[in-house]
Amino acid sequence: MIRMTALALTLLTAPGPLAAQTGAQASDRQTPNVKLLSHLPLPAGFDYSHTDIELEQDLSRPYAYIGRIMAPTIGFDVIDLSNPAKAKVIYEWRIENAELHVGLGAMDNKYFKLDGRYYLVQSFQFAPGGPNPDLGAIVFDVTGLPDTNAIREVGRIRAPDAPGGFHNIFAYKHSSGRVLLITTTNGGRANIYDMGRFLAGDANQGLIGHVPWPVAAPIQTMFGALAGYHDFYVAWDPGTSQDKLYGAGFNGYYVYDITTPETPSLVTSVVGVFGVELAHTMSASPDGKIAVGQTEYLYSPVRIYDLEPGLKGEVQTINEPIAAWTGNWKGISHNHEMRWPYVFVSHYADGLQVFDLSDPKNPTTVARFNTHSGDPLRGVDPRQPTLIGPTGFTGAFGVDVRNADGLIVVSDFGTGFWTFKMDGFDGWDGSKFGMPNISSVQDWDRVRRPPVP
Repeated sequence: MIRMTALALTLLTAPGPLAAQTGAQASDRQTPNVKLLSHLPLPAGFDYSHTDIELEQDLSRPYAYIGRIMAPTIGFDVIDLSNPAKAKVIYEWRIENAELHVGLGAMDNKYFKLDGRYYLVQSFQFAPGGPNPDLGAIVFDVTGLPDTNAIREVGRIRAPDAPGGFHNIFAYKHSSGRVLLITTTNGGRANIYDMGRFLAGDANQGLIGHVPWPVAAPIQTMFGALAGYHDFYVAWDPGTSQDKLYGAGFNGYYVYDITTPETPSLVTSVVGVFGVELAHTMSASPDGKIAVGQTEYLYSPVRIYDLEPGLKGEVQTINEPIAAWTGNWKGISHNHEMRWPYVFVSHYADGLQVFDLSDPKNPTTVARFNTHSGDPLRGVDPRQPTLIGPTGFTGAFGVDVRNADGLIVVSDFGTGFWTFKMDGFDGWDGSKFGMPNISSVQDWDRVRRPPVP
């Protein structure tokens, strides 16, 4: 387990109380414009069990996948959302000899479609001292759902040169038509896999490239010395006709052109920003001009950046935000999904939070629902200063949004799986907001963008 140091950090908050921002009186638990549809506790006998969540986007495939950590539940669950108000678990997969494994277990999960078949990629993080320290991810064929007997493992991705697994992954439909999987590693870089090659039995597991972390040595953080990337967002940039990777690299954020994924090239970066340590997650607006950057420490806000000066070459790096937002200045945000102008945030002990980015310099909270129960645990107990313990790392972990109908799903570390609808948000298409129809959701069936020569 990673030990934390004391969290004595400068506070940055967005102006205005929640009630004023939402335009409606909010209860302690929720704003009235968020409707709870269903909740599955998914009990495990301890407080930390549920990690990332992935929601299939085709309404004819109403399935969500939630990662599970800590023995004996290391693996993933499949949840049937045929009726979102009556969500139910239809399948559980657990790794062999779970009790022998050292480390967290199943972390991030993503699905993709290739040659008419659907696949789930579940990432893992195991440490030396037990089985599978080099295991990064397992790929499953889930085409046959709802027939759970048809689910089958098709292969394992291993990274023996950088043991410790993949903390985060991103599945991307490249402009060339290839399906790529981008993964973190413990080797100070990201790996890029061609999943078509992987499924075909490529001797190199489909590995076609690396995204370097452009820092010479590990940096000192409150978690100790860290190197490499924590998280990714990848999207087509219609303004420059490039496939771009947005990587959170602990000391900041890096934007790479991966139009030729074998040789990524750095476009710009967001580094040297006051207070940015443990850069955690980054995403970009559909036009690639505005970025949302999260860090992961107590009291840290979500920062908003204007990427245009860096993209145009006016500056080499961007070193200050244009705005900041927080769901609760006392807490920590974890992950987010952007559906412009809305940003859906899993805000740990403060649950689901949604803010509006219509005016990037003035983000405003529009909705929330607290999925966490019990003591919010604001801070670090010096008697047990570990990631898994009485710290701020508790509550809403992952969030995802279905574009077809606006369904929102949340995974909570302790309380399990939740489904919501937000009033007035009945689906998302960028063109309705004057933006390209680009988000983390991929069009697996079509190559709508011509490859750049």
